[in-house]
Amino acid sequence: MAKNINTIGVLTSGGDAPGMNAAIRAVVRQALYKGKKVKGIKRGYAGLLDEEIIDMDAKSVSDTISRGGTILQTARCLEFVTPEGQQKGAEICKKHGIDAIVVIGGDGSFKGAQKLAALGINTIGLPGTIDLDIACTEYTIGFDTACNTAMEAIDKVRDTSTSHERCSIVEVMGRGAGYIALWCGLANGAEEVLLPEKYDYDEQRLIEQITDARARGKQHYIIINAEGVGHSQSMAKRIEEATGIETRATILGHMQRGGSPTCKDRVYATTMGAMAVDLLCEGKSNRLVAYKDGKFVDYDIDEALAMTKTIPEYMYEISKSLV
Repeated sequence: MAKNINTIGVLTSGGDAPGMNAAIRAVVRQALYKGKKVKGIKRGYAGLLDEEIIDMDAKSVSDTISRGGTILQTARCLEFVTPEGQQKGAEICKKHGIDAIVVIGGDGSFKGAQKLAALGINTIGLPGTIDLDIACTEYTIGFDTACNTAMEAIDKVRDTSTSHERCSIVEVMGRGAGYIALWCGLANGAEEVLLPEKYDYDEQRLIEQITDARARGKQHYIIINAEGVGHSQSMAKRIEEATGIETRATILGHMQRGGSPTCKDRVYATTMGAMAVDLLCEGKSNRLVAYKDGKFVDYDIDEALAMTKTIPEYMYEISKSLV
């Protein structure tokens, strides 16, 4: 028999991502529409263990859909990695009458949700990460906004790079994944894209390409460097010494996490948030909402965490051929 859900908790965990507030808003209002109570858990699993739990109503999420970050705040919690921390979290949920939790975050957050589900707390995960590194889904909350933020910054770097006839290395976020770098490489028409999944660390080849481009009269050379490759400052120094071309590194950093979410991030996050509540009301647990082949679907979290993801080969090929 499906577990009767009366109160749904919602938390955001790990790195923040634009669109998380849209997802929170949808969870709260869809739950209220379904006749459920909602409790917000502040600062992720750390806040759960510290019992930072608040009642939420429709007014709690008014005028939040356009805001970046997360109104519930977020944190990382080493204690929740332990069986003792997980058991304590489940007991706190029961103490506060929380029957189910919607967890908005990345792979690490879903591992926590997985453990809570095993301890009797119905859980649904929403993919909230700018990195697009969750294998079961073609979309993650915040990725579109992060790409647009980086794209606009790189356009500006290109302007000044052309004015000064420089080589510019722009480092974008993504942890060990190169999706932001790849998308920006194509969107900005970069001469080179360095991805952790693909880069062979042949810096001499890169230096020869920059020198050849200058000989052909190219006024700038834009390299998009993924965070997983990194070391942009030292790379710029080596390139300048080898080529004689002024080379600057720009690390965009956490600006990519902030800002008002794009239309896509608002709409998709809203849809996913509402779907999470619907799944819980159907008695489902240990599921992850995803976007696949043009549809919003759900996967077993165990199955989702076991999947692997690769860089789209054709997109990578044309990032090389269209320079």
